[in-house]
Amino acid sequence: MKIFIPTPLRAYTGKQDTVEVGGATIHEALGGLTSRYPDLRKHLFTDEGKLRSFVNVYLNDEDIRYLDAKEQTAVSEKDSLSIIPSIAGGCWPHGGAPSARVDGFASVGRSRLI
Repeated sequence: MKIFIPTPLRAYTGKQDTVEVGGATIHEALGGLTSRYPDLRKHLFTDEGKLRSFVNVYLNDEDIRYLDAKEQTAVSEKDSLSIIPSIAGGCWPHGGAPSARVDGFASVGRSRLI
């Protein structure tokens, strides 16, 4: 199966954007990936071996967190995994405060995303 590697993690896979691995489950496929590229393990898994909360993994187009078997979901060689790191942070456009009007819409407190 193919695993798509995001740009920030390609430094740990020899700059490859995809890696072919074997495995009967998502867990085995990710294990194969981190066996081949051990420096990648700390970026994907906690010390306890759990997938880090800020790492999103998609089986084809499905977020594995919503699959019944999660990481134990069976896979085939035709499937693909995509590793998508979460993105956090940012700033308000033009240094404006969260209550500023932007693009013709008034924001609603600090929870408004623009």
